Formats: sequence, C-alpha cells, structure tokens
Amino acid sequence: MAVNQKVTLQLDALTCPSCLTKIEGGVKALPGVDSVKVLFNAGKVKAEIDNTQVSADDLKNTVTKLGYEVEQVKVKDL
Repeated sequence: MAVNQKVTLQLDALTCPSCLTKIEGGVKALPGVDSVKVLFNAGKVKAEIDNTQVSADDLKNTVTKLGYEVEQVKVKDL
C-alpha cells in the first residue's frame, strides 16, 4: 500500500537558475517521485513521494550527489 509523503529539503544555497533544472531533473528521475518543485529564492526542494518506492534519504542523497548541501529534511505524511 502506497503511503504518500511530502518532503521538503532546505539547501545551503542555490546560486543560479540552472541549479533548479539540475535538481528537478535528478529528483524526478527517482522511482516513486510523484512531483518535485525547486523554490530557487527560498533554497528549498519540495517533493511528493510514494515512500514504498523512495525515501526522504534517497532524495537527500541524490541532491547531495548533484553537488548541493542539504541543511534540513522535513517529512509530512499526506
């Protein structure tokens, strides 16, 4: 049974608009990610996930591998 969650990652800094495209593409490629939006000015990544396929840690690790520092992770069940 799928359990949907909303995950918010607070990033250290986004320096350019191309960061937005890079992060959204990397996170969207993960199985179980229903939607993802990067809020450039707020330095946040917001995603809705099916946590039977992907976890908040998977999102954090993906963003870290793309070269961005994740300061905080918040998870909320939907």
